[in-house]
Amino acid sequence: MILIHFGLTNYGFSLFVFLPFILGTILGDSLVKNISLYGLSISFGVFISLLLIGKLEGMVCILLALPIIFFFIALGFFIRYLLGRKQSQEKDKIKSTIAPYFIFLIISFSEKHIFGNDQEIIVVKTEMILPYNSMQVYDAIKSVDTLIAEKPFLMKLDLPIPTKCILEKEEVGGLRTCHFSGGSITEKITELERGKLLKMDVIEYQLTGRKWLGFREAIYYFEKITADSSKITRVTTYSSELKPRFYWEPLEKWAIAQEHEYVFENLKRDLGK
Repeated sequence: MILIHFGLTNYGFSLFVFLPFILGTILGDSLVKNISLYGLSISFGVFISLLLIGKLEGMVCILLALPIIFFFIALGFFIRYLLGRKQSQEKDKIKSTIAPYFIFLIISFSEKHIFGNDQEIIVVKTEMILPYNSMQVYDAIKSVDTLIAEKPFLMKLDLPIPTKCILEKEEVGGLRTCHFSGGSITEKITELERGKLLKMDVIEYQLTGRKWLGFREAIYYFEKITADSSKITRVTTYSSELKPRFYWEPLEKWAIAQEHEYVFENLKRDLGK
């Protein structure tokens, strides 16, 4: 569990590949498989509970990480099991047991050099057409007293729920603070054109367990379609430290798109009043 914590604090590739693999090799090498499995299960359960109680991570993040963690635990177990059947000498067993720890430590400390430390900038865009003109939509979204809508799937699990957004000054340089069930995000207006554009830089965010995400920019575009209808486009720009990217990026985009969906559903409710 100490090794798991080391991996979590770095949120690197080692956590989701090498560390579960090592746990699997430990389990595969155990002489008493049932006891080893129970011990691993109890330790893992206690560790997850501590993450939730200490608000270091949210339930959504933990659940999304489980498939890749369990896959590599199973892979480590299988490989160690096959090696164990071929090893007869005690020295060989000791070497194969200690080797995964050295591999993990070497990979962990050299991870930035191997995989690079460049943060990719990711953009998530959501659009909706509404039977209201662009000024009506702009006025309804710029500041929201209370957000109430049907919660999408990930919000029912534990994804932060936006509760209100307060615009302090409707001008370039003005601040807009959005409050969530697990913290807040503060944005600073960089471009403003009423009924057409509301562009903001994220200058501060405090969300439970979201230290691995770097929110950069929040933009609303308002486009006239007819005299009585318009299209609103929400764009969120962020960076992420989670690896492997092929696994995490689609999940991150899904989570942010569900935040957009919740805000848009509330927008429809407010405009319909």
